[in-house]
Amino acid sequence: MEMNVKASTIFYTLVFLALIHLSLVSCRKIISNRGVIGFTLDLIHRDSPSSPFYNPSTQSDRLRNAFHRSISRVSFFKKSSFATPDTIQSDISPIPGEYLMKLSIGTPPVEIVAIADTGSDLTWTQCKPCDNCFEQSYPLFDSKKSSTYKTIRCDDEECASLMGSSSCVRRNVCEYQMSYGDQSQSIGDLASDKFTFPSTSGKDVAIPNVAFGCGHDNSGTFNNYTSGIIGLGGGELSIIKQLDKQINGKFSYCLIPISLDSSMSNVTSHINFGNNAIVSGSDVVSTPLVKKEPSTFYYLTLEGVSVGNKTLKFKSSKTSFSIGDEFEEGNIIIDSGTTLTFLPGEFYENLESALVDSISATKKRDSSGTFNLCYESDENGTIDAPTIVAHFTNADLELSPSGTFALVDEGLVCLTIVPGQEFAIFGNLAQMNYLIGYDLEENKISFKPTDCTKY
Repeated sequence: MEMNVKASTIFYTLVFLALIHLSLVSCRKIISNRGVIGFTLDLIHRDSPSSPFYNPSTQSDRLRNAFHRSISRVSFFKKSSFATPDTIQSDISPIPGEYLMKLSIGTPPVEIVAIADTGSDLTWTQCKPCDNCFEQSYPLFDSKKSSTYKTIRCDDEECASLMGSSSCVRRNVCEYQMSYGDQSQSIGDLASDKFTFPSTSGKDVAIPNVAFGCGHDNSGTFNNYTSGIIGLGGGELSIIKQLDKQINGKFSYCLIPISLDSSMSNVTSHINFGNNAIVSGSDVVSTPLVKKEPSTFYYLTLEGVSVGNKTLKFKSSKTSFSIGDEFEEGNIIIDSGTTLTFLPGEFYENLESALVDSISATKKRDSSGTFNLCYESDENGTIDAPTIVAHFTNADLELSPSGTFALVDEGLVCLTIVPGQEFAIFGNLAQMNYLIGYDLEENKISFKPTDCTKY
């Protein structure tokens, strides 16, 4: 009897302690969520009618140009991100990507149009005085006219976050130097100011003391329709990390198909922050974010790909992505700025072989040499292709047929998955019509099938 009483006492004590623990966890979550806001912005594809880059050329021309930019961007990943740890060039960023965002800097606010990039951390814009700058159609930001502008000192934490990309040359002002994979660069003062985001709700969201680069020496392939970069990467100086208290490490986006983005002037993709970025529902699947270096990029684990009923296990050559096993965690980067999806050579060959066995359409050669697998399309510009599913850890994603086989020329449909030697990147065509949520607090990415034209 005495033993039963003791056992019962121990049991209820453990239950009581467990309830206290759950209460504390809930309280911490409530406290941590205080002050979290939610807002949504337009995410403008550079080839859409809403973009200053817009050129009313044919869809196939726009797609080919996007594909070529994609290949140029990936050359950076090939040279640095997937090298051995002691050769990673952390001070060089990939060529900026495919989407634009608008925001305003300073008091009074000055609007900028910049390239939104999940492959960059530092946000920067051209500033007066500009010793060596590319032409831009918008007025240059003049820091002297902003009452909330402050330069960042060399001993400040933000300057230290730049690591090899900063120096201290005058008056204890932190100077940044950003280089990109196509030899473009931006050099200037690291500073802070108020950022104002033009929410689609009609109510602007203003956030003070956001660190950014005020560029006084900028050169390269930047177009005069933009003024810089908006860094959405995973590093400490990215907008995402700096707004952590306001957005709780959450952002999401919904990308409409490029063909629609290029033909429907009243439709655009969107990017959400904070409370607006929560992805929920019974059809949501989630996969872990894997922490690796460089921390700028978002790494997932691809376990395999299915073609119809045939499943292919991920394979890579003996690189940093395959150490003693078929694959390791974090073997693929998800990137909104890369159009195509790149897979390691051997794995790509297996995928292509499975597709060739499953497709009865007439094979056709791509005269430009960009694509490995192409077919003669039907009158609708499509082919009858099998279902392709990407198997990430805990998350199976059925890829959109229009995003997997694209009409790249009249009568020519090509596979938008291409070989990338030893590395893998999950590009934006494969992400179309998914609401994709990044949660840096829970270290996961969630996917929800969504008609992004109605989102």
